[in-house]
Amino acid sequence: MEIKHDKVDAVIVGAGAGGGIVAKQLAVAGFKCVLLERGQWPDYDDSPNDELINQRTHAIRPLHFMDRRKFVDPEKPWITDSFLNAACVGSGTVTYGAMAWRFMPQDFKLHTLYPDIKDSALADWPITYDDLEPFYEQAEYEIGVSGDQSQNPFAPPRKKDFPMPAFEYNKEDREVLIPAIKRMGFHPYPIPMLRNSVRYNGRAACLRNHTCCGYICPCDAKNGTQNTVIPVAIKSGNCKVRTGSIAYEIVMEGRRAVGVRYFDLDQNSHFQPASIVVSSAGSSGTTKLLLMSKSKMFPDGLGNNSDMVGRCANSHHYTGAFGLFDRDVSSEQGPGATVAFSDLNHMPDKKIFAGVLCSEFYSLPWAKTQIRPPNSPMWGAEHKKFQRENYRRILRMIGPVQEIPMYEARIVLHKTKKDAFGMPMLATQGGKHPLTVKQSNIMSDTAKAVLEEAGAIQTWKINSDPGLGWCNAGGQHQACSCRMGDNPKYSVVDPNCKIWGTENVFIGDAAVHVNNGGFNPVLTIMALAFRTGSHIAKTFSKA
Repeated sequence: MEIKHDKVDAVIVGAGAGGGIVAKQLAVAGFKCVLLERGQWPDYDDSPNDELINQRTHAIRPLHFMDRRKFVDPEKPWITDSFLNAACVGSGTVTYGAMAWRFMPQDFKLHTLYPDIKDSALADWPITYDDLEPFYEQAEYEIGVSGDQSQNPFAPPRKKDFPMPAFEYNKEDREVLIPAIKRMGFHPYPIPMLRNSVRYNGRAACLRNHTCCGYICPCDAKNGTQNTVIPVAIKSGNCKVRTGSIAYEIVMEGRRAVGVRYFDLDQNSHFQPASIVVSSAGSSGTTKLLLMSKSKMFPDGLGNNSDMVGRCANSHHYTGAFGLFDRDVSSEQGPGATVAFSDLNHMPDKKIFAGVLCSEFYSLPWAKTQIRPPNSPMWGAEHKKFQRENYRRILRMIGPVQEIPMYEARIVLHKTKKDAFGMPMLATQGGKHPLTVKQSNIMSDTAKAVLEEAGAIQTWKINSDPGLGWCNAGGQHQACSCRMGDNPKYSVVDPNCKIWGTENVFIGDAAVHVNNGGFNPVLTIMALAFRTGSHIAKTFSKA
C-alpha cells in the first residue's frame, strides 16, 4: 500500500549542489518544501580519511557513497561507471575537490564562435554569462569561495572580489611548477576553491591536510550544500529533509505535476503531493527520473516528446601528465591542487576551447600505484621498494577537457538490467568527438612539457584515448542530458529551467547545461540553482 503524505508547496528531488540551493531559496521565501535524498546525512566518523573507503577507489566503500545505477555498453562506450557519485545529503559537494570555476563568457555561445565543427551538437545557451553573473556572485558568497583572479589574464569579468583570499601555493607548486609554467610562457594563478582559506560563516579555516578530493572534510572547512544552505532551509521551519528516499516517478495530470513517488530503504512506496516539482538528482539521475515518468501527455517520458531527454550527454574527459623527479617534491600539504593555467582555453583560430590544467590533489599510497611510470613493478619487493623511494617524487598536472557535445551521446533506460529496487538501470551510448581527442592530446602534451621544464627525469601522459583509462572520469561532472534552449524541438527545458510542455516542473542540476565548459561545473550548477529558485519564488504562489 502506498503511503501518502500531506501536500507541500514544492518537492525537490536530490540534496546536492543544485537541490540544496533551490530548497533554501524556496524555504526562506516561505514555501513549504520537502527535500528528498536517496542517501543519508554524511558522517565523518563513518567515512574517515581512509583511502580504501573513499569515493575514488575501487576497494571498499561505505554504502552512502556508492551504489551501482549505470551500465556502460561495451560496444558503445561513452563514460565509465558512476563510481565517483557520492550518495548523501550534499552529494558531490561533500567529497568534491571544491574547485570553484565560473564558465567563460565564450562558453555560452559556442555555436556562434565555432560554427563549422562537423558532427557536433554545439549550441548557444539561451542565456548569457551576464545573465548568470549575479548568481555566480551569490554562490561565491553564500556557499563560500576563496580566490584571486588578479594573476589570471583570462578571468571572466566580475563585479565583486571573492569573499575569501586565495590559498597560498603549496611548496612544490611555488618552487617547482610555477617557475616552469612561467618559463613556458603561460600564466599561472591560484585555483578558486569552495573551501575556507580563513574562518568564514562560523566555520573553521582549512587545516591543509592532504585528504581533500574524495573525502569528507575533517574540520568542516569544505563548503557544500550540506553545511551551508540546507541548514538555512531547515532553520526557516519550511523545509523537511527526507533521507533514504529514492524517487522513481513525477506524477502528471495533463501538463501539471501533482507530486513525486519514491521508495524508502525498505522498498515501501510513498507519494509526496506538491504544487511544484524540481528534479535535482544529477544529470543521470534526472534523466532516469524523467524517462520513468510516463503519462498520456508524455508517453515516452516527461519532457521527451522531442526525443531530447538523455541526448547530447556530456561529462569531462580528464587528461594531463605525470612527472617523476630525482628528489622529494611533494610536501603533502593540502588542499593539494593550488595552481592552474588556462592559456589553452578558447583559441578560435585553432578551433580549440580545451580547458584548464592544474596541479592535482594528492594521492595516498594505495592510489599512487595507479599512476606509476609505464612498466613499473606493481607487486612484490620491487613494488614496495619503488613505493618507498618514489611516493613523494611524483607530481602531476591534469585538467578537464571541454567535450564536444554529440547528438548520439545519450543516456537511456537499460532494456533488461534492473537495480535493487526493480527499476531499470541506465545505459550510456555514443562516443567521443574527434576534436575532444585532439584537445585532450594538446593538453596532455602541454602538461608533459611543463613537467619536463620543471626538471622531471621521466614523464608520461595520461591515456588520451577517451575510451580507455581512469582519465575518462564520466562518473563525475555529468551534464547536458536535458539541455536548456529556446526551442522545445532541440531542448528539454526553457531558459528558466522549466520543462517544456509542463506548468510546474523544473530541473535544478547540470542536466540543463548546453555544454560543460572547460572547468569543473559545480559553481555553474550552483549559480543556475540560485537563479531557478529565485524565478520559482517570484513566479509561483505559496500555500
